[in-house]
Amino acid sequence: MATVTDQPSMNDANDRDPFNNNSYGTLVDSEYVPVGLPILDVNDFNERIIRGYEDGTGEKGLPADLSVARSLIPAGTATLRDFSYVAPEIPEYLPENCTGCMDCVTECPDTAILGKVLSETELNTKLGDLIDDDDDRKMFDHQWSKTRKYYEQPQKKGKEGGRFAIIIDPSKCKGCAECVTVCDDLALKMIPKTEDKMEEIRKSHRLFKEFGPSDNQYINDNLLIDMMLKEETHIYVGGAGSCAGCGEGTALRMLCSATGAKYGDQWGIVAATGCNTVYTSTYPYNPYLVPWTNSLFENAAADAMGVRARWDQMGWGEKPLWCIGGDGAMFDIGFQSLSRLLASGMNVKVFVLDTQVYSNTGGQASTSTYTGQNTKMSVHGKAFGGKQERRKEIAQIAMMHPRTFVAQTTCAHTNHFYKAVLGAMEFDGPAVINCFTTCQPEHGVADNMATDQAKLAVDTRAFPLLIYDPSKADTIKKRLSLVGNPAVKADWWKNPKTGEIVDFIDFCRSEGRFGKHFDREGNPSELLLSAKEERLENWRQLQELGGII
Repeated sequence: MATVTDQPSMNDANDRDPFNNNSYGTLVDSEYVPVGLPILDVNDFNERIIRGYEDGTGEKGLPADLSVARSLIPAGTATLRDFSYVAPEIPEYLPENCTGCMDCVTECPDTAILGKVLSETELNTKLGDLIDDDDDRKMFDHQWSKTRKYYEQPQKKGKEGGRFAIIIDPSKCKGCAECVTVCDDLALKMIPKTEDKMEEIRKSHRLFKEFGPSDNQYINDNLLIDMMLKEETHIYVGGAGSCAGCGEGTALRMLCSATGAKYGDQWGIVAATGCNTVYTSTYPYNPYLVPWTNSLFENAAADAMGVRARWDQMGWGEKPLWCIGGDGAMFDIGFQSLSRLLASGMNVKVFVLDTQVYSNTGGQASTSTYTGQNTKMSVHGKAFGGKQERRKEIAQIAMMHPRTFVAQTTCAHTNHFYKAVLGAMEFDGPAVINCFTTCQPEHGVADNMATDQAKLAVDTRAFPLLIYDPSKADTIKKRLSLVGNPAVKADWWKNPKTGEIVDFIDFCRSEGRFGKHFDREGNPSELLLSAKEERLENWRQLQELGGII
């Protein structure tokens, strides 16, 4: 449980923690103030508890104090966590190739790459004022590129050009190399970690932070990709214990950025037990800068309803509340709770991390699992080839609830993702966003491939994009948009480069969870072919609902 730093004073009747009127308190001037209990100093938490865990004495030497008893972790403590030891390589920035597209910054699951743009005058001033050593000044100046987007285009309009840079935070990077994979401009490459190189990277990171925030005149609010240039959107600070390249990590970062861009830190999270609550609350580290709590696997939606009701009583009706859970929590054991929330009409936004498997239990099947997928509880054997059931479609089910905003999206489709999140927050009522999130260990996918796999899932109809907005019209046909999917009027998309049809079999061929369905010649099994037809049926149903066929 974490709380924000700018809550009202304790003198007001509504000054209790947004999640529990009596049990917790507020974080005021860096001090956590439990209601009716002595002050718990966050600085002391950082110096004593976090330092104890970092030097290896915390687990055995620290007392079971108030914060542990109340399961409290202050906001943003994960910024102090160091992952620089987990990988032998680290990305290197090649500014001469950079176009400022921000793909690497957006898709990094660990907030390990940050972007910034400054006017040339401001940059030169700070280079002179903040750096004494000539070699350091030259080194850091080289890292600020002159892109067409931020430098040349403003100059054409008679304005001063902006210098753009991205920086690697060596303490947060896990070496997954997803940033290198998503960079089509070859502006990043993986290099071995050496003492000299790591010293240079750490120095660059410190200087990057000292140079202050981006110059807002170079940030185009109409370009959603520019969102992470603003420091106020960095609500998810990194330092979470997720796997290298985790698809969920990117989704949570983008969700936090979109919400933070509009509401700052004045919003909250209720999370269902799952991977997301494990890697974001591995004591004593918390990557969120907003208040959040995690509930049981099966009742996060009901918990969120209680929080929403209390917030509304307190006059906090405008503060967004996100209820986050995996496909297990929302598709399965927590489905009834979710359904009740949607039927209630309460202004709670639900974000589903759809990995198609219970990642937190080591790959157990869920009703989100694809037909033929190899998982625990549906192991591929001689008699049965993995999961036999058809996949449940939470989007269509949610659409059938009274006046509910629904979207299905991926982190690879950045504009679609941000439009879905912003649309959900603007909608006055319940909303469900189902996001495809690659789980590298359970899917049999390389650490750097989460974004590519999400894109392939859409291209092959495994996971179609959609936005259903009841405020747009009175009919399903007019409310439902399939914009963003390739070849919307066709059954399957045809690759223009090869002329070949891309279908669900191609998606399965790229992931280890379907590996046993292919013989030595690469031919798919009968079950996988039936799964392909099931995916086509689902796509045609969406086409029909959207009035395309």
